[in-house]
Amino acid sequence: MKKKFTFKKLVVLLCVAYVGFTLVQQQITMGKIMTETNNAQKEISALKEKNDKLQDEVKMINSDMYWEKRARERNFIKDGETPVINNK
Repeated sequence: MKKKFTFKKLVVLLCVAYVGFTLVQQQITMGKIMTETNNAQKEISALKEKNDKLQDEVKMINSDMYWEKRARERNFIKDGETPVINNK
C-alpha cells in the first residue's frame, strides 16, 4: 500500500516549516537584544560610577580646603604668614 502525497499534507508541512523558521528567527533576535541590553546595563553602571566621581570632585572644588591647597601649591600665602623660600 503506497501512501499518497496530497496537497493537504504539503500545506501542513509548509506551515510547520514556517512556524519552525519563525521560532528560530525569534530566538536569534532575542539573543541579540539580550546582548545589547547587557552591554547597555554595563555602560550605565560605568557612567553612574563616573558621575559619582564627578559629583565628588564638584563637592571638593566647592570646599575652602581645596582652594587653600591649590593656592599653596602656587606659592600663595595667607595674610600674616611669612613666606618660606626653598633654595633647591
